[in-house]
Amino acid sequence: MKPAAFDYRAPTTVDEVVALLGRHGGEARLLAGGQTLVPMMNFRLAAPAIVIDLNRVPELAYIEDGGDVVRIGAMTRQRAVEFSPMVARDLPVLRAAIRMVGHLPTRSRGTIGGSIANADAAAEIPMVLQALGGEVSARGSHGERRIAAADLIEDAMTTSLAEDEVLTEIRFPKMAKGARFAVEEFSRRHGDFAIAAVTVILEISDGVCASVRIATAGVSACSRRLVSAEEALHGRAVDAASIAVAADAAAAAIEPLDDRNASADYRRHLTRVLTRRALQRAAA
Repeated sequence: MKPAAFDYRAPTTVDEVVALLGRHGGEARLLAGGQTLVPMMNFRLAAPAIVIDLNRVPELAYIEDGGDVVRIGAMTRQRAVEFSPMVARDLPVLRAAIRMVGHLPTRSRGTIGGSIANADAAAEIPMVLQALGGEVSARGSHGERRIAAADLIEDAMTTSLAEDEVLTEIRFPKMAKGARFAVEEFSRRHGDFAIAAVTVILEISDGVCASVRIATAGVSACSRRLVSAEEALHGRAVDAASIAVAADAAAAAIEPLDDRNASADYRRHLTRVLTRRALQRAAA
């Protein structure tokens, strides 16, 4: 398969990217790692008039300590995140999740910003962004703005980014010392897209849940936090009974997809099972 004809630009600064987006608007697509865009173009699911290549914009690739957050440039390769000592120390849940992304070639080419901007329902990185309550920065013709994770992803492969905006940075809040976590995922084969995935970040004080954040991927049209499941566990003893209640609440909270990969009922079942497993692992 070959893509439809398109124009190509390779800017070297974010300002040039913004100027090109301002001129071409909805006719342009940004090329980061290309793990989603290139297959879509080859299958003619996307036919942009112009492709703007971000791979020559060095200011978009970095991992930096931002105090209470870890700041990661949108063009940072997933492999760099996977092996970052800072990420391993301050964001171990991200490190665990990113190891589930595709295969070695996928992570070597794919970028963290590309995964978030594409907002694939089955992607692990947007799920972790939701669980940590992070935010992103985007720059457009009207300047720079910050967007909270909960306000960024609107639907399947749909974000609140404007046509003239480029995602520039992702800010992940550092995990609290002593925070526990687990990432559980079900897919047909290693490296396949998740049919269902659950991330849990848990803080326990004197055997009681002091804080919990639960997010999913693969089960619904987009990644979401399961607030009702969190509320079912918060302030309670973290034992088998309370975990079961939270898992039931998680299964009830989702709007499951029904497609050729899995039925809605099966995804609801997986959500319950994976939430229970993740909470048990985190608690242990």
